[in-house]
Order: sequence, then C-alpha cells, then structure tokens
Amino acid sequence: MVGSLFDEPNDFPRDHLAGRLRALAERNIFIGGSSWKYEGWLDQIYHRDRYLSRGRFSKKLFERECLREYAEVFPTVCGDFAFYQFPTQDFWSRLFSHVPENFRFAFKVPEQVTCKVFPIHARYGPQAGRENEAFLDAHVFREMFIRPLLAHREKTALLIFEFGAFNRRAFAGTREFIDRLDPFLAQLPPEFRYAVEVRNPELLEKDYFACLRSHGIAHVYNAWSKMPELRHQIAIPDSVTADFQVCRALLRFGRVYEEAVQAFAPYKEVQDPNPEARESMRILIDRARENKQSLFLFVNNRLEGNSPMTILSLVD
Repeated sequence: MVGSLFDEPNDFPRDHLAGRLRALAERNIFIGGSSWKYEGWLDQIYHRDRYLSRGRFSKKLFERECLREYAEVFPTVCGDFAFYQFPTQDFWSRLFSHVPENFRFAFKVPEQVTCKVFPIHARYGPQAGRENEAFLDAHVFREMFIRPLLAHREKTALLIFEFGAFNRRAFAGTREFIDRLDPFLAQLPPEFRYAVEVRNPELLEKDYFACLRSHGIAHVYNAWSKMPELRHQIAIPDSVTADFQVCRALLRFGRVYEEAVQAFAPYKEVQDPNPEARESMRILIDRARENKQSLFLFVNNRLEGNSPMTILSLVD
C-alpha cells in the first residue's frame, strides 16, 4: 500500500527527493525516469500553474516546457523517443537547451540500427515484415545518429542499443547474434559510453557477456515481461561487463506493456508495488557506492504506476 505521506498529491516531497537525487548524482549515481511528459506527475514533480495559458492548463505548453522543471528534480532521463527516429541537429539543440549543465541524458539508439526484421505492425508501413538493410550498420549509426549529437556529448551520459526479442527467422541462435554484434561494437565512436539491452533470456550467457566486456560496454539489467527478474540478472557473475552499471526497470515479470499502460495510465500513483524490483535496484545502488562506480538507473511508470514514488522509495 502507498503510505500516508502520499494521501494528497500536494504532499509529495518534491524538494526532499531532489536533494537526495542530487547527493547521489554527486557520487555518479544517476537516477531518473524513462521520459518526462506525464500529466499524472502534476502536483508532484510539476507545478500546474507553470503551464497555464489564459487561466487554463495548456497541454501544448506543458509538453514543450516541462523538461525544464523535470531537471529541477532529476539529474538524468532516458530518452526513449530516440528509438523511433533519427533526431535532427536542430531538435537536439532545442532539447539540450532545456536542461542545466550538470544534467545527463541517456538515449536509446534508433531501431533503424537495432531491428533486424521489422515487426508486422501498421506503423512500419511497407517495411513491416522485411529485413532491415541498416541493421548494425556502423556507417548509418555514425552519420545519422552520432554526427548530429556530437556537439552535445558533454550532457550525453549513455547510448543504449535495445534489441527486441528475436525469433529464429532473425537469428538461428546466440552465436549468430554475437557474430553480428561484435564487429559493430568494435567500430563505435569513442566519444560516448554505450550499453546493450536484450530481450532474449537465452542470451544471458558467457559469450554474450564476454563480447560486451571486450569492448567495455555495459549489459543493461532490465526488468521486462519475459526477462529474468532483476535479482537473477544481477546475480550472474559474468554480467558485470564495464566500469559502470546500467539498469532499466520497465515492467513486472509476466506483464505485457499494453496491459501496464491500460492499468496504470495516467501514472498518478503507485498501484502495484514491487518490493523485489525495489530491493534489486537498491543492491545496484549499494554496489555502485561500494565500488565507486557510475550507475545509471531508469525507472518506468509501467513498473508500479508512478516512477517518482518508486524512485523516492529507493533513495529514502
């Protein structure tokens, strides 16, 4: 159950959370959300009166400006939006102008680089069901994604390659995937820090981790519907593959994304506490403190219903 501290929205301890997160960020432990444009966070993270137009709440104004206020509380965010597009240089310039110098972004690399076979879905249009010719194309990645982003590398802490669950049409097995991944990772520009997130549990074995370790790239500990729970991933001795850690707490095991959206939107409160996931994230925080390593920890609303409250439970 959610404690009495949260009985009224205006009771959310925004400044307290900001102070805790700031202190952790000073030790290179960065904790934030998977995005920031959530009206459910009004009266928690966001002050409603900042987004009034002619006396009424303006959704357009909120979505355009709320990143500034988000950055008053959180030191980092994972830009999931980048998964769906190659942002332009002008887009990047506008985005980075909304945050202070000490703010750090993580971005998912566009699926045009990480998707081997495009899903059969309306949003893919004529590409649906087809092989992706740009899959793990280092030249496309450098020219289309890295080049426009280079000017903002100081505020870009991490780039994440997310590989959705693949079937045997995409790869016959783990070895075939690694044989494609390894030469691509060897060509990554050195200006950025990188991590790999996979959605096939069978990949979590020595060869996969050895591949990442040979390039100094982190495995993303991810809470996802069909992935082993965080505590199991953390317990794999080979899973530490870089001198920094990355975790994305996205979904409860066994729950699909669409179900979580339907159950939790508009993400005003914790509706399904997940003590096990919280404890696993605390273990990662403690490990980073003890080893004096950087940690990037991103909590999604779809994990419990409201990521600010989940994050508060971690830092309190």
